[in-house]
This record gives sequence, C-alpha cells and structure tokens, in this order.
Amino acid sequence: MTAIDQIIRQAINPFDPATFKPGNFWHEEQNPALDVESIHQEVIREVEAVLDQVAQDHRTRTMMIFGDSGAGKTHVLGRLKRILNPKAFFVYIDPFPESEAIWRHVLRYTVDSLVHKPEGQAESQLLLWLKSLSAFKQGGIVSWVLSDRQRFIRSLKASYPSGIYNANEFFGVLYDLIDPDRYPLACEWLRGDNLDDESLKLLSVKHSIETEDAAQKVLANFGRISAETQPIVLCFDQLDNIARTSDGAIDLQALFNVNSSIHNQLLKNFLIIISIITSTWRQNADRVQLADQVRIDTSVPLKPISLDQAEAVWASRLLPLHRQANPQPDSPIFPLTRQVLEQKYPGGKTYPRNALELGRRIVQSYKVGPSRAEQPEDAIAAFKLVWLKEFNRIQERITRIRQLSAPELTQMLKETFAALQVGEIRPRFLPSPTYASHSFSYQPENEGRVGVSWNEDPSLTTLFHIMNACRRAVELNLCERLFLIRAEGIGKPGNRGYELHNQIFAENSPHQHIKPSLHSVHYLATYHNLVNAAYAGEIVVAGKTLDIQALESFIRDSHILQNCLLLRDLEVISGNGVREGEGAIAPKPHDSEPEFQSSSEPIQDFLLDLLKTHQLLGRQVMVQTTVGQFAEMSEDQVNELIQQLSEENQLQVLGDNPNLEEQLVYLPDQLD
Repeated sequence: MTAIDQIIRQAINPFDPATFKPGNFWHEEQNPALDVESIHQEVIREVEAVLDQVAQDHRTRTMMIFGDSGAGKTHVLGRLKRILNPKAFFVYIDPFPESEAIWRHVLRYTVDSLVHKPEGQAESQLLLWLKSLSAFKQGGIVSWVLSDRQRFIRSLKASYPSGIYNANEFFGVLYDLIDPDRYPLACEWLRGDNLDDESLKLLSVKHSIETEDAAQKVLANFGRISAETQPIVLCFDQLDNIARTSDGAIDLQALFNVNSSIHNQLLKNFLIIISIITSTWRQNADRVQLADQVRIDTSVPLKPISLDQAEAVWASRLLPLHRQANPQPDSPIFPLTRQVLEQKYPGGKTYPRNALELGRRIVQSYKVGPSRAEQPEDAIAAFKLVWLKEFNRIQERITRIRQLSAPELTQMLKETFAALQVGEIRPRFLPSPTYASHSFSYQPENEGRVGVSWNEDPSLTTLFHIMNACRRAVELNLCERLFLIRAEGIGKPGNRGYELHNQIFAENSPHQHIKPSLHSVHYLATYHNLVNAAYAGEIVVAGKTLDIQALESFIRDSHILQNCLLLRDLEVISGNGVREGEGAIAPKPHDSEPEFQSSSEPIQDFLLDLLKTHQLLGRQVMVQTTVGQFAEMSEDQVNELIQQLSEENQLQVLGDNPNLEEQLVYLPDQLD
C-alpha cells in the first residue's frame, strides 16, 4: 500500500512547465491522455467541417484561429493534426526569416512536413500522396508504368495535360521518389535545395528551384495534382517572430500575399490555417490590405475554459499519480480543490495555462510545505530543464546542417548574438541582393566591425557568388574581420569559388573560414525555437511567462551556450560563456567535437537542477527521469552519481531505508 501523500512527495510535479510547454506542435507527440475533449471542441468541429468541404469540392479555404497567450492555440493545432491526419496531409510552416524568399520557405517546409510518417503509417505523407495519384490506381498497368521513367512521365502528363510547371522534370523527380536510393535526393530538389551539378545530373534535371517564381509554381503543382487526393493543410503558427518590415513590424502582409496568391491562382485542395495571438492581430491588422483580409473564409476564436474544464485539466495531470495510490484518493483532483478554483477565478472562466500554473504551485506547496514553497524559486535551474528538453527534441529532428536554409541559419546566429549582447548588429552585410540575407555584421565594443556569412548550398556556382560578394565586402572595407561559416565543401583547384576562397581566407589573413559542427547548430536551433515560443508567450519558467528580454537574460545568466564550439570559434563566448576581455576563461583547444565537461558533469548538473526545481523527489523517480534524458546512462550509474553528490553534501537522502524506491532526496537545508 502506498499513500497518495507519499507518491506526491516522490513524484515530479505533474504541472511542471517543462512538461507542458507547448512548443512546435508538429515536431512533438502530444499525449492524448492529457486532452480534455470538451476544451475548444467547437474549434475542432469547425475546422473538421471546413476540411470536409475542401475534400468534397476541392476549393481552397483559409481559416484564422486566434486567442490570447495561454489559450491553447498550439495545443489545438496538435489535436487537429492527430485527429484529422487520417483524412488530410498536414504541413507546418516555421516562421519565415525573410519576406523576399517566403515562397521558397513555404515550399521547403511543405516538403519537409510531407516527408514525415503519419501515426500508424509505414510510409511518409509524401509517398502516400504520390501513391494516391491515378497513375498508381490503374491495376495491372502500374508495374508497367513504374518500370520505366519515361513511361511514368508520359502517364502523368496524360493525366495532367496542362497547368503543370516544368512537367518533365517535376514528374521525373516524382518518379525518383519511388527509388529508395534516390528518394532523399529527390526530396532535396523538391524542397528547393541548391544542389550541385552531380546531383542534378542524377535526377535528370537542369536546375535547382532557385527563385520565388519557381518555388511558387512547384507548390502550385502540388495543389493542382492534389485535387484527386486528400487535402493538404498548411499551418502557420508562432507568427510573432516572422520577418519584419523596415519599421520593425512583423510582415503579416507577406504571409497574406501568399494566401491570396493561392486563392487567386485557384490552387485546389488546400486548407490554410493561420494561428495568431489576438493582440498581435489587433496591432497589425491595419498593415494587411483589406483585399487580402477578406481571403480569410472563417475566423475562430479560442474562448476561456470553464472551471469544470479546468478541473478536468487537473484530473488528467494527476491521474497517473492517483493510479499508483492505495487507497485511492476521494477526489480525482486531490490535493487540489474546486474551492481554490472558485476563489482564484470568481468569474468562472480562465485559460488552460493559468489552471496548470495554479496546480503547479499548489502541488509544490503540498510536497514541501507552505513555508518552503513560498521561498524564491531557482529560475535558472528550471530554465535549464526547459532548455534540455527542447535540445533533445532538436537533436532528434535536425540530423544534418543542410536541413536549415542559409537565411534560417543566419537568423538563428543573429538571435544568439543579440542574446549575448555582442554589440550593434546590422543585417544583410554582403553587398549582394541575392545573398545579403545570408549575412550580417556586428560591432564589438572598442573593436572593428565584424562580418559573418553562412551558406551551406552544395552548388559551387552559389559558392562562387558568395565568395565574390565576400571579396567585394573586403575591398569596400565593410569590415575589419570576416567570418565565413560553411561545413560543405569548397570545390577543388580550378573552381572559381575555390580560388576566391583561398585568396580571402589565406593563412595570414585576418579573415577566417569556420566549419560548424551539427552539435553547434543544435544549440542555435534550440535557442531559435525558444525565441519563437517567447514571442508567442509560450514559455513559463518558475511561474513567469518569459518575453524575449527575459529569455535573453536567462541565456546569459545560465551560461548554457558555453560549450557551443561555433560561438567559441567566432570568439563570442569563452569558457564561462562570456566574451573575451570580460573576465572570461580562455577556451580549451579542440580538434573536432570534444566534450568540455567531464562525461558525468552534465548528468550531475541535471540531477541538481531537478532538485532545485522540485525541492523534494523520490530517488527512483530521479533515476528514471535522468535515464529518460540521458539514454546512455544506466540506473546503476545514476545511483552512483546520486551517492557521490550525497557524499559531497550537494544533496541529501532522507532516511536510512535500504529500499531505493522508498528514499527521498532533497538539497541540504531544503527541509525543516
């Protein structure tokens, strides 16, 4: 028999922000057990009804879902994806970093999303889409058509005799999707990667999708062909961190231009969902032309939830703990009460996030006592847990640097530089209208201006243009130092880009070519995701919702970027996470991808951060939670680290019960 009191004291707080930060609905699996079906059910029904209309008449429609921060917009999108994926192909479009390349951005993320496998399916959405076309539904003729590339192309051209852009090459690349060996390369071409000549030759195409016009027309191809398949749902979320206009406002007009173009060109079978914070829309609606606003077919608000629904949210979070208890608690929300809800929200309404935060505070008070619960929380420790969870997601999702475009990589680096306060940052450093967005410059205090350019396109033609722009920047004295960031190759002697590269980045030159590691990109991408969430008001740390200024402060105070090799190579941080000359410890030398910490140090830090955040935990819970974050660790190894930290008096184990499952762990002087 285990009493509920003991279980709560041992457990991770089920309302911990690290467990309910919504993040990107597309890249993380939501737990259906935590859903309360009645919450925003009217929104789910309305979207499903509109999707059914699109499936029936194939006419594209646009919906706007809006609500206050904390109302549950991102969670609703996740539910929609899970519920409706059997009847539609879902696409998530990340916030676009530059308006001038928005079509290429939309195409890139459309293909990236279609590459995902829906739950319960053995193949990607892209292959399911392809195999639903008529060319695959002609009985015995299928094997005959698929046996020859030209037959396949002729068959699709017969099915779509007009309206397909670059039909021979487009249908040829679709054919390559069938070949497992060429499938990855075909996906790269479809998403708009700037491929090298050898890759283009393998795909039998002449050019990559290099322009906005080409990207728009390829996306139109998907729309025109998809009329005989399931609808494609395009979701735009976290719009507070999209590209900005010259006066600093978010460029919603660029997004609405895309939406209107899809409608004007009569692209069929799309459902476009625009998710936006109510206040963001109110502040920026007058910047969107009225003719584009009327292209929104339906606007759906997310309303506050009732106290009955808030109770249900609490019950869903507490259920796993209650199931372990014997005897069962009298109330499904114990140790919480309905009375607390009524006192806190006398109007009878609240938002899901508010209910979760209230539950967190009450459970924490119950775990350690009111006096301890009222002590200031260790916000840095809580933030580091949020960071680690996001970092682990990024490591699983981003498996190569070229998954991200040059403008995205550049934007991520700029955001990190802004957080680290490196000095005045100016965007678009390179004197090239095409490649300026792949660069920026900054002015460190008491130093000359530094230029940074990042491009990973394998095309050597692109490399030449980048190198030529770098040469001009140096000749025009636009910077005293220039960093080129590029992991991709630079060709070989005889290539024009190669020769220019070696001139600019000669051995005695002040300029430097840095080859970034994937691990460094994971740092930048993790921070970028948190930036998106901060602008959307979706990060809660120690009971407070972080804005961008607070997030930047946490980045600096936590020194969480100190082991990012790219930032070290750029001389932006050193051993303790600050710039040289500010009391920093010089970075240790490195060859490729070393660990700057001992192998156990990150796990020890995690254990202590977990305790600082939750104050009191069961030893076995700590062990299992740590193994869940660090798969390379065994339970025995984690127990050894707990014992070591106990001997160093960094934590204490309560009682002398030899049964590890009965032991409680806390920080010294944490309990009365």
